[in-house]
Amino acid sequence: MLTFSAALYVSEWVLRIVMLLVVTRRREPASAMAWLLVIFFIPWVGLILYWLVGENRLPRKRIEAREHARDRLREVASRFEGHPNVVRPELVPEASVAVALAERLGDMPILGGNAATLITDTDELIDRLIADIDAARNHVHLLFYIYASDATGRRVAEALRRAAGRGVACRVLVDAVGSRRMLKRLAPELIGHGVEVCAALPVGLFRRRMARIDLRNHRKIAVIDGRVGYAGSQNIVAADYGHKDLAWDDMMVRITGPSVLELQAVFLIDWHSESGAFPDDDGIFPVPEVTGAVPVQAIPSGPTFATKNFQRLVVAALYTARQHVIITPPYFVPDQPLMQALEVAVLRGVRVDLIVPRRSDQRIVGAASRAYYDDVLDAGVHLHLYDRGLLHAKTISIDDSFAIIGSDNLDIRSFELNFEISLLFYCREVAEQLRARQQEYLEGSFELTAERWAQNPVWKRLVYDVAKLMSPLV
Repeated sequence: MLTFSAALYVSEWVLRIVMLLVVTRRREPASAMAWLLVIFFIPWVGLILYWLVGENRLPRKRIEAREHARDRLREVASRFEGHPNVVRPELVPEASVAVALAERLGDMPILGGNAATLITDTDELIDRLIADIDAARNHVHLLFYIYASDATGRRVAEALRRAAGRGVACRVLVDAVGSRRMLKRLAPELIGHGVEVCAALPVGLFRRRMARIDLRNHRKIAVIDGRVGYAGSQNIVAADYGHKDLAWDDMMVRITGPSVLELQAVFLIDWHSESGAFPDDDGIFPVPEVTGAVPVQAIPSGPTFATKNFQRLVVAALYTARQHVIITPPYFVPDQPLMQALEVAVLRGVRVDLIVPRRSDQRIVGAASRAYYDDVLDAGVHLHLYDRGLLHAKTISIDDSFAIIGSDNLDIRSFELNFEISLLFYCREVAEQLRARQQEYLEGSFELTAERWAQNPVWKRLVYDVAKLMSPLV
């Protein structure tokens, strides 16, 4: 008769062998090796962790719901075919290649005739959003990872209550984890005043509606009357969220014009996936108006796409750079293709500046990010540590005509697991606005040299390396 210790020993080896077959079936080598390392050393704990967060596939019902919403949106899109205000702008050949790739990756075309304003102050952003909500006549759609119950969140809530009182349809979709306090405290009040509130990707022990409990909707989108849209990195929360001495430095873009309807489409797919409803009011997709001359393309990303589409776009864009690249990721945990693209850009004579926060609000991710500093510096990238706050803006500028602003952190989690949204701008006007702001980030940073980084104690570098080993899992 087997003793308990013998039975445990046998079961652990059975688990190791079985999970070797399971983990390596579809997973990328780096991620598979990390999971196998965990399972090898702590088999039963590793099995539980893998059951909770090991697979990034969504259940079939969720995928079917999203496909159903896409089919509905294709019917809507057919209404605007040939409309004089829905046009594809003429672009230089280099940009045309990126546009075609982004369209294949994200299913959204580039549209001209837009106006765009970059907003970097939290209070200004909230003021503009509230003003637009107060001017709403048909609907207000909000999708945010974090909607806090603080003074900032309540200001927006008051505007939603006023809009609902005027008969405006208000729909608020928030992430179940990022906005859990709001769902308990503020959501009941909003629902009581006629605002529809829905939680995205709810977490449950048996995950009846999810395949992985840490898949999150990380998007930040606002659409008012189908004519005004917002996207970027700012959540509905005060700038000093969670820190008394560390303010978040964010960036949002307010756009008007035909591309607002692309943000509307992203919101409606997510809303239908969570609520099962699909608003069919004629005012949801108004006839688009030309408000400027900025070409804009939305690229949603997430586990419902066949490939890591945003990662593919960024890597391809880096290979087109000719003069300079500036990147501001809050959590820089790159995969191998991204690191290679940065290295090749430098070898081609492109100046690459990477600006990351000196202090991070995420300890494990921050440690994993620092483990890549050696690789970044060895590649010849200019690494800057932002010291005026927590740089949370997610931006990329390439040369003088290409800009990306969105919610993607440029880490493995954002590439593979989170639902994200980014806006691509193919024009000198927005690229210059973004570069001017990025220059301010550079002025608030100090450049980290290889010599200075080498002075870190051995124990710290060991901690960073261990975190790096786990980076495919975080």
